Order: sequence, then structure tokens, then C-alpha cells
Amino acid sequence: MPQESIAARPVPVGNPYLRLLSTPGARAFTAGNLLARLPMGMFSVSAVIMIAGAHGSYALAGAVTATGLAATAVVAPWTARLVDRYGQARIAVPATALAVLGSLALVLCVHFDAPVWTLFVAYAATATTPNTGGMSRARWAHLHRGDPASLHTANSFEQAADELCFMLGPVLAATLCGALFPEAGTVTGAVLLMTGILIFAAQRATEPPVAPRTTATTSPFRSPGMPALLAVFLATGAVFGSLEVVSIAHAGGAILALQAAGSCVAGLVYGSMRPAGNVNRRLLLCLASMTVLMSLPLLAAATTGSLPVLAGCLLLAGAATAPTMVSGMTLVQRFTPRGQLNEGMTLAVTAMLGGVAAGSAAGGWLVEHAGAVTGYTAPLCAAALALVTATTAHAVRRAPAPGPTPPRTPEE
Repeated sequence: MPQESIAARPVPVGNPYLRLLSTPGARAFTAGNLLARLPMGMFSVSAVIMIAGAHGSYALAGAVTATGLAATAVVAPWTARLVDRYGQARIAVPATALAVLGSLALVLCVHFDAPVWTLFVAYAATATTPNTGGMSRARWAHLHRGDPASLHTANSFEQAADELCFMLGPVLAATLCGALFPEAGTVTGAVLLMTGILIFAAQRATEPPVAPRTTATTSPFRSPGMPALLAVFLATGAVFGSLEVVSIAHAGGAILALQAAGSCVAGLVYGSMRPAGNVNRRLLLCLASMTVLMSLPLLAAATTGSLPVLAGCLLLAGAATAPTMVSGMTLVQRFTPRGQLNEGMTLAVTAMLGGVAAGSAAGGWLVEHAGAVTGYTAPLCAAALALVTATTAHAVRRAPAPGPTPPRTPEE
């Protein structure tokens, strides 16, 4: 049964995150979602450690994980469409079960030295994993429809949760694989994922109702403004992918935790503030800030060569990424029809993953051919591209159309 808007209900004053989690049913579905989301930062690291240890080839391990990423880019929007059409509980549980079987099959194939092609097939099967963050954001959008301030806090909370999980997940995976056995990270991630989804899906009172679908229903990709916004997510993903590769090459993987920590803290602070102005301008401001801050690691690497200084610059560089993603996801929710929120947000995540892959390749090429210092131009250029794309799209939307003036949309 659809739940009435929470916006009309009295909520306790004080910390906005405490108010958010005081929403009936919110703590239960949030706990399940966080449990299911933590493995998202574990699986790729676990797979690399497990496959490289068994086959002695990081190239093979990278190829297998890249295949899984490509499969996810293709399958994830279809899984999200099914979630919107039939409901989160009905689709998320079997889709997760299939993904977990793929992870366990990968463990067996590695452990029993199965043919190499089976590794690709098994890891590709994990592409059915539902977008847990998108499903959680869809619940908040349903519960707080008509309350932009609460939805802003919810989106900030979810972005901070993403950063936290991707900061802790790789550390947990590496620790388990090193302290126990190489397959421990994948097995633990599979158990956490399935358990979290079962807890999340059991909270039916907060699940968004299924909207009626007709044969005329089209993909959210065709919604006005969505293609340009997805291009911004693609460029933003390239920022993350290139920054990761270049920083690992320059100073090792541990330093990346500072960038994620800066983003996590900034996301929480951003969510505690009352959103001012329209969201289009907020996105442009965040992208401009991200472009400026992404110049700091380049300046530190080129002028000082000091790892502590570089670490501080990465911490500052992360401060603009979470607000950028929060503003972008808010626009995705506005551009996407209410009954297609999971698909719309999954398209955004898919675009970002595509950008991560492209940014990783570009950053790796620059490091190999021009050095790690020059490699820091990749995230700076990607951030600038995202800003130019968003600015151009904003100018086009505001340009007067020939003939009668069209009605203004809420985000203009």
C-alpha cells in the first residue's frame, strides 16, 4: 500500500540526519542496504587477489574484472527496469541470488583450476546485482516526495554511504584474503550481499509502489535533459577512474582513502545545509569547484614531490565530489518519471562506470607514456569537460525556443 508523504508529518528538530532516520521504517531498510552495499567495494579487489594469486597474472585478473564491468553496464539498466516494473522485493532477491551464485562459481573455478574462460563467464554472471544505492534513493524519493530539503539530506547521506563503503570495502577484502585464504574476500562479500538484500527487501512498508506501465512507456534516457546529464556523469566518472590509477602509480593505493574520506565528510556537511538556489546552478557550482580542486594534486606532484602535501591535496580534492554527485542525482530524480526512478538512477551509475573505465585507461596511458606527475592532468581535464558539458546543456535549456514560449520546468 502506498505510504503517505512524510513531508506532512511532524519530525523531531535538530540534526537533519537524525530526522531523516526517524522516518518510520528508514533505519531497517538503511541497515540492510548498507550491509548489501559494502561488498560493492570488495568484489573487484577480492577477484584480482584471488585470480592473480592462482594464475600469477594480473593481466588476466584485470581482464576478468573488466569483463564484469562491461557486463554490468549492459545488464544493470534492464535489471533496474524490472525493479521499477515489478517491485524491489520481487526482482532484487532473485537477481542478487543469481549474482551470488556467479561469485561462488568464480571461487570454485579458481580453487579447482578450471579453464580460464570459465572465470569470465562466472564473473559476468555477477552483473545481475541490483543497484542497491539506487533502490535506497528511490525509497527516500517516495517517502519524502514534496520535501526537497529532506530529499537533499537523503541524497547526501546516500552519497556519503557510497564513499564509506568504497573506502572500507577494499581494505576489508584485502585483509580477509591475506589473513585467511585468497577466496575469503569473495565468499564474505557474497554472504553480506545476500543477507543485506534479504533484510532490505523484507521492509515492504517503505517500498515504492509499482507505477502502471503502458506500451508507450519509454526509457528515462529520452527524458528532456537526461542525455546531457548522463554525459556529465560519464565525465565525472572519468575523474574518479583517472585519479585512482594515477594516484596508485604515484604513491600507492592507501593514499586514495584520503580522497574518499574528504568526499564522505563533504557529503555529510553538504547534506546538513539547507539547499539554496535551483539545483542546476548548484551542480554548475559544484563542478566548477571540483575542477579547481582537481588542480591541487597536479600542483603538489609537480612542484613539491611531497607525499604529505599530495595527501592533503587529495583530501581537499575529494571535498567537491560528493556534493557534485548529490546535485547530479537530485537532477536525475527530477528528470526521471516517478515510476522509473530505479532505471533512471541506474543509467546514471552506468554512465559513471563507463567514465571510470575510460578514465582509468586514459590515466594509465598518461602514466606510462608521460609519467605519474603528468597523469594528474587527466582528472583535471575530465572535471573541466564535465563542467563545460553541464554549462552548455544549461545554456541550451535556457535559450528561447522559436514560437510560443514553453512552460518552465521546476529545475530551471
